[in-house]
Amino acid sequence: MNPAVPRITAPTAASPWPVLQAPSSWRQVDFISDLHLQASEAATVRAWRDYMQSTRADAVFILGDLFEVWVGDDVIDAAPGPEQASGFEADCAQVLKAASRRLAIFFMHGNRDFLLGPAFAKTSGMTLLDDPTVLNFAGQRWLLSHGDALCLADTDYLQFRSKVRSAAWQQEFLAKPLAERQAIARELRAQSETRKRNTVIYADVDTEASCDWLQTAHANTLIHGHTHKPADHVLVKGLRRVVLSDWDAAATPPRAEVLRLSVASPPCRIKV
Repeated sequence: MNPAVPRITAPTAASPWPVLQAPSSWRQVDFISDLHLQASEAATVRAWRDYMQSTRADAVFILGDLFEVWVGDDVIDAAPGPEQASGFEADCAQVLKAASRRLAIFFMHGNRDFLLGPAFAKTSGMTLLDDPTVLNFAGQRWLLSHGDALCLADTDYLQFRSKVRSAAWQQEFLAKPLAERQAIARELRAQSETRKRNTVIYADVDTEASCDWLQTAHANTLIHGHTHKPADHVLVKGLRRVVLSDWDAAATPPRAEVLRLSVASPPCRIKV
């Protein structure tokens, strides 16, 4: 079964962000983010694979950080080794490709997998989305984002983000040998773990900026991930933001949650 193809409208002066118009046949769409998939986290990988094989949604939106790290699309062509445990990335591509034959899959970059490119998207049957993107579904406009660009108080991260999202930096980084890129990624992950152990308080999404984005998008609800703080927030009257859960199937209790929108019922959170 071929999934229905949505229409994505390019930004205009009146609407600065792309608008994805859901086909009228869509009855249910799912949102996930912050799975941080890696070969060493087998329980989470298994939960994600089972979900992708079983969901009856017409579309799945992955709002960033599907992978713990992504150093370039060429990783799926590399011979299995310490960093490609049994072709881990290629296996994930196969899971996505199989699911894409019956539903639409959309991917928005996160802060961990911002280098995921069109080659992997094509191999896995995903459509890349700009951050943010407006979704027209079930008679409403929903604003979709990973969320990291709205954490305005985290100035150090935003400076880093601006640098690594530039075309020049990415071209230079991707020109390095794969092994060197993987070593850099390991060092960045180690620095991140050190920050966690030092109980760094991470900035949350800025309320005023969220309201500005929603008003610009003519939307009432912002859906995002990144913060690992799942909740429903009322921003001001008529505007809200819905935060997706991160995934860790080995945690106690396990965390593996899907936000589901349906034309027949209110939004709900589904435990996988």
